[in-house]
Amino acid sequence: MSFDESSVLEVVEKVTKSVVNINTVRLLHDFYYQVVPIQGMGSGVIIDPKGFIVTNNHVIEGAEKIDATLASDEVLHGKLVGTCVSDDIAVIKVDGKDLPSAELGNSDELKVGQTVFAIGNPFGLAGGPTVTKGVISAVKRSIRSERGLIEDLVQTDASINPGNSGGPLVDVHGRVVAISTAIVPFAQGIGFAIPVNSAKRCATEIMTHGQTLRPWLGVSGLSITREVASYYNLPVDKGVLIAEVMPSSPAEEAEIRRGDIIIGFGDKATNSIEDMVKEIQKRKIGEKARVLLLRGDEKWMADVTLGRTP
Repeated sequence: MSFDESSVLEVVEKVTKSVVNINTVRLLHDFYYQVVPIQGMGSGVIIDPKGFIVTNNHVIEGAEKIDATLASDEVLHGKLVGTCVSDDIAVIKVDGKDLPSAELGNSDELKVGQTVFAIGNPFGLAGGPTVTKGVISAVKRSIRSERGLIEDLVQTDASINPGNSGGPLVDVHGRVVAISTAIVPFAQGIGFAIPVNSAKRCATEIMTHGQTLRPWLGVSGLSITREVASYYNLPVDKGVLIAEVMPSSPAEEAEIRRGDIIIGFGDKATNSIEDMVKEIQKRKIGEKARVLLLRGDEKWMADVTLGRTP
């Protein structure tokens, strides 16, 4: 893909106007049980001129007060609208109109090697947001953080500092393709971001209903390939190896266990995590579905009733 520097600079300048600094205050108790305010910060991106801002859930988690500093240095009080913990996405609302909002792209079209820019506003300093350049290193990554397993991430070598969490990852056309996240302490030189399609899905549900209303099975797992099957000595080279079953989840109630292999959902074959997620998202909360599993060398069917994503 060819592009000239002047056009990229124009695009970046336009996008940075929609990037904000998120400043939070949490109230904690010290050794003497006194309340101590703890400040935190991160970044966010305006996705609607009416004042809706997307950031990371871990940026605003537990916050008693949220302020957003715009690129114009104006500080607006923010109110939490809702969160999507499984995707580490949160939506806050500030009082404003005709705010500069970013154009959202399509993360399904991302290609390994394409140029991207990570934009953040970690300190709300004069001079506006920071910009770093890199490429898409990989897609569909899964990482385990202190907050659990996060799946289907975009990996980039564009520098993402902790204060840039919640800021946009944009392509050369200025479209937001992912939301940066910096919650993996060992990821020096490696950045991870939530695909914008996941962020859009979460944000739309939150802005419409105040919460996410997606169906939930309650498992995390690994897509099986020939290499994975060989390493773990598995009987199949396609499917989803269950790594974790969430307590009190529909999967646990259906007696699905860690180590089981999902090879079918409903009437469709399950070759990967993506297949499983797509089939779950086609359904409604409370809908029943049959899951075809392998436990050892034996096949069996589990009847599950999908719950709401907590």
